[in-house]
Formats: sequence, structure tokens, C-alpha cells
Amino acid sequence: MAAETICRGLSERLQNFDAQPCRDAELAPAKPLSVGKRPLLYRDFPAAAANVAPKRVLILGGIHGDELSSVAVVFQWIELLKSGRYDRYSWRVLPLTNPDGLFARPATRVNARGVDLNRNFPSPQWSSQALSYWKDKTRGDKRRYPGPEAASEPETRWIVEQIEQYQPDAIITVHAPYGVLDFDGPQDPPKKLGYLRLQPLGIYPGSLGDYAGLSLKLPVITLELPQAHLSPSASQSGRIWSDLLVWLDKTIAKQPAAR
Repeated sequence: MAAETICRGLSERLQNFDAQPCRDAELAPAKPLSVGKRPLLYRDFPAAAANVAPKRVLILGGIHGDELSSVAVVFQWIELLKSGRYDRYSWRVLPLTNPDGLFARPATRVNARGVDLNRNFPSPQWSSQALSYWKDKTRGDKRRYPGPEAASEPETRWIVEQIEQYQPDAIITVHAPYGVLDFDGPQDPPKKLGYLRLQPLGIYPGSLGDYAGLSLKLPVITLELPQAHLSPSASQSGRIWSDLLVWLDKTIAKQPAAR
């Protein structure tokens, strides 16, 4: 029922969104709930049994609730993963990490407590930088409030737990609407994924790129789709996916196991 509610809500709010693949995604609820008591959903796609030491990829959508297309494209990728053609990797998919923001009316960037989850990650400099940056650089913009302390939000803590427990070799996170490709981490970034070209956006205290890319030294690929309320076509998201697989095969698959 939780997944059905999400799928129906997305189809009501997002242009050209096909709700049926969403319904067929077979998402599982995690133990924690959002601030608003909504389920946090995920699905694992394990690697082929013959692959004894697969690389792991974590995919996240919807950290900002008003970026609906970032959720839709992840459901398009779930359809691809269900085919089993990509089981040389192990995948964990979190299509909607800020359900309260998405289902607010109107949808909001922040969660139900007014916290920007992508400024709430516990990077080492959070205490010294996050709140001062918010006050000085954004002039207290409510859409970018980092929270009262690092990882104060259950949604943020859940994502951090996924990183700690799943130990991904790469993280893919989807946003909108800048229409570019961003990257954080020590590896060489992809120059393009589909129609998105590399254009680094900088580091923000408490962002996922700051926490996982700089602090944990994990590659964090951030896709900024060009529109927040219009999802890419299947062919567009397919080209992004194809280029992503090329980069993973070239950059991640050949790395020695860190575990």
C-alpha cells in the first residue's frame, strides 16, 4: 500500500510519469520512518551468484522532495535492473528518500521539519561550517536550512546507515533542475552521462558530496536533470544509464576490493 500511494501521487503530480513500473518495482519498507511517519522504501538487486566479489552501487532519488523527476528516473532504472542484464554489480536502490517533501502541498525541497537533507549529512566540518554557511552565504534561506545538528533527521540517518552497512563502491544521486553532471570523490569523473555534461557545482557543508565524496573518498555522481516536473524520456534515461555503465566498468570494476 505504501508503494501504491507513492506511485499514485507521482502520477498525479509528474508529467509523463508511467505509474505501472512504479507499482511493479516491488519495493520493501525499511525499519525507520520519515519525520511524517511515511515509509522509506528500497530494493536490492544482487549480483549474479558466480560473481563472488561484486562491486556495489547505491542509487538515491528524491532527496529534495520538489525534484519529482529525480524519483521518476530511478523507477525507469529499476525497470532496467529487473531484466537481470546488469548483475555483474550489486545494486541498492532508494528511489524516494524524502517522501514528506514530495507529498507536501506544494512539494518542498525540505523534509517535514524544514531541513534540507542534502545539507544535513555528518561531514567532519559540519559543526564549524554548516550553520555559518547557511546564515552568511544563503542569508538564512529556509529551503537550505541544514538542521540543528548533523544527521538530526531520520531520513539522513537512514541514508548514512545504508552507506555504512552496504559499503558501496559508488553512489549515484539524482537531482534537478540544473541540467548538468556533478562529481565528488578521488576518481576521474565521467565527462558526460547521456545529455548531461560534467560541470562541477562546488561543495556545500553537509551535502552528500561533502560527506561521502570528500570525507569517505567514495565516488559520488550527481545527476542534475534539466526539469524537476518532467521526467526524461525512456531513451534519454537509457543513454544516461548506458554511459553510467561504461564509466563503472572502466573506473570502478577494476579497483581492488576495499573490504
